[in-house]
Amino acid sequence: MEQSIKTVLVKQTIAHQQQQKENFQTALQIHQTIDLMCRIYVGSINFEIKEDTIRQAFTPFGPIKSVNLSWDPITNKHKGFAFIEYDIPEAAQLSLEQMNGVMMGGRNIKVGRPSNMPQAQPIIEKLAAEAHSFNRIYVSSIHTDLTENDVRSVFEAFGKISKCQLATESAKPGRHRGYGYLEYETPQAAVDGVSSMNLFDLGGQYLRVGKAITPPNISMAMATPATMPTAAAVAAAAVTAKITAMEVTGQDKPRQDKEKDSPTHEPKMKPPPIGLAVPTLGPGGIIQTTPVVPLPGVATQDSIPPPGLATSVGIMPVSAPPMPPVAGMKHESGHLIVVAPEPQKPPVPVGPPELTETQKNLVEEEASQTLDQQENITISGSNARHMMMQKLMRQKQESCVMVLRNMVGPEDLDEHLESEVTEECGLYGSVKRVVIYQERQGEEDDAEVIVKLFVEFVKTSEMQAAIGALNGRFFAGRVVRAQKYDEDMYEANDLSG
Repeated sequence: MEQSIKTVLVKQTIAHQQQQKENFQTALQIHQTIDLMCRIYVGSINFEIKEDTIRQAFTPFGPIKSVNLSWDPITNKHKGFAFIEYDIPEAAQLSLEQMNGVMMGGRNIKVGRPSNMPQAQPIIEKLAAEAHSFNRIYVSSIHTDLTENDVRSVFEAFGKISKCQLATESAKPGRHRGYGYLEYETPQAAVDGVSSMNLFDLGGQYLRVGKAITPPNISMAMATPATMPTAAAVAAAAVTAKITAMEVTGQDKPRQDKEKDSPTHEPKMKPPPIGLAVPTLGPGGIIQTTPVVPLPGVATQDSIPPPGLATSVGIMPVSAPPMPPVAGMKHESGHLIVVAPEPQKPPVPVGPPELTETQKNLVEEEASQTLDQQENITISGSNARHMMMQKLMRQKQESCVMVLRNMVGPEDLDEHLESEVTEECGLYGSVKRVVIYQERQGEEDDAEVIVKLFVEFVKTSEMQAAIGALNGRFFAGRVVRAQKYDEDMYEANDLSG
């Protein structure tokens, strides 16, 4: 019977560890996707605008976690684009819908998603499908003096509300953070609430209202699974072994009687896998515990890097904590002796193993990377078996885009210009695309309009050859300026640089 319990305990422990690993990987995928959905790209920013101005303009859509402007160390000015990270995905989505093309500092800013957003599309679509089954809407820019009952009374005009919840301020009990969620009983009520209440003046502040893009139980999906208590595992194994023994007693009894008569008979059992602590029955009915050996290649909670970091050294085995004492037992010289119950002492935590010098350097290097560099998270969808070990950063590709300035004016634009530029630049390499962009230099009707020609080559070397040949060249009485253009701004359709 004792060996049956041990066998079942080993199987249950292996299955539980595997389930925990799968649950953690799924939770990590969702967590990284949510982080990516909270970020937006803002381009074509006036060089005189500072971070506080950007924060003030985008705060009405929800709480902002960080604003990261890309700075040029030579000119000591920002490069005209930034990344904004919100606390919740709905705030990012709402600002993307309502701030794209808005005039700020004399320029129409461009708001979009990071360039690596399509990599997370499978999980985003899954979350959107789950959110679609709920009639939830997101409301921000709520006046601090308004209560949940005030908001409910205003939005109930469009349908019955099943739930209204405002995000509370932890530091100030009874106060909210200016945003929250409402859930209607019908889909049409949610649609009417969004269309009618968006930009509605309530208490001197314009509400920002949009459809929720994440399900309400997203926080539960991101929770880390808890470990199974040792006492529960042993009890479950004992019950399972008892039932199994009762089922096979009739078949195994003749064979067991025959083996029992043999004087040299000893029970046989397969050794437990490495990494499991299995109780054994010793002399005198004393339960002995075998030492725990870490299972190679199995990740524990302490060995998994946080979502913002990636490590190339693989998952390191960690020593498992000792088996916690069970009520009615105590440890003596590596044994468990049955005694009267006594108060339990908390187990002594076992810290992670010492890192080598190379591992410390890798962790410190990756921890120092900025939010701007983290815009290249790799999320591979539902079949991401190696997701936790993939690089969260991609190497920045060398630009293959050339911009031609002062080559033509607005009066020179015609239907043949694109083909003429493609033919001319084709002398230096394969041209993928030519973009003609007109940029007004002010809001006045008679403001100057300049024309930029963007030429995308297949290879960087071809782009460099074209720059060397065209820069400083005279064309129709103009001196052409050919320069390399930033790849990130070009991919984001930001041609204002």
